[in-house]
Amino acid sequence: MPEHEKLTVAQRIERGVAAWERADYRAALEDFRAVLAEHPGFPDVHNKVGLCLAMLGDPEAALESFNEAIRLADTYAEAHLNRAIVLQELGRFHDAREDLRKAEELDHRDSREFPSDVGHKLAIAHAKLGDLYLVADHPEEAAEQYRRALAIRGRFLDIRSKYAEALMGMGRWEEAREQLEMILEKNPRFTGARVRLGVVLHRLGDAEGACRHWERCLEEDPGDLRARAYLTFLKRGGAPRG
Repeated sequence: MPEHEKLTVAQRIERGVAAWERADYRAALEDFRAVLAEHPGFPDVHNKVGLCLAMLGDPEAALESFNEAIRLADTYAEAHLNRAIVLQELGRFHDAREDLRKAEELDHRDSREFPSDVGHKLAIAHAKLGDLYLVADHPEEAAEQYRRALAIRGRFLDIRSKYAEALMGMGRWEEAREQLEMILEKNPRFTGARVRLGVVLHRLGDAEGACRHWERCLEEDPGDLRARAYLTFLKRGGAPRG
């Protein structure tokens, strides 16, 4: 009798999880599929199969597994989240946004706070979707995704900086200023935020304030080409871009 047939369901799942944790996704997939061959009604195992397939570069098959997990348990927040991440990678942004909304709604249902692991994943997923919208020159949609990420993990300063960038792209300079000042209050050495704040202040007519921030950037990092270029523009009477 083959070794895997001697294992109980719990042992197979445990072995599959151990394989996943050491990044042996093919071995993990084999164990999880062996479980489903006997017990196809386990939504958590379908979710694990989807994760393995996604890591093995088969997003379409991964979606099928996440779909089955959700069919079996529509309130399975993690499966909605994992499906959203794969949909993002496939460029299906609208569908991804809906799954993110659903995962967020489900995870928030019984508590006002997101559990650490799920909340982290949700925030990162929203931020990645925001990045895609920003690259596609859709700052409104990008800003909404960054806002949702910050609602979950407001302490993530890199996401707040991207949110400010999206606000700048919409010409919402005062709001961008507020976000950037919040970042620098928490981390005065966040050079990227300070450079952007200089741009925002210049757009708001405060050239002196912009100059102060860019000069401070150069004090902290003399090799910062952005701050040096913006100061050069300022001295020549130009209008630097964010």
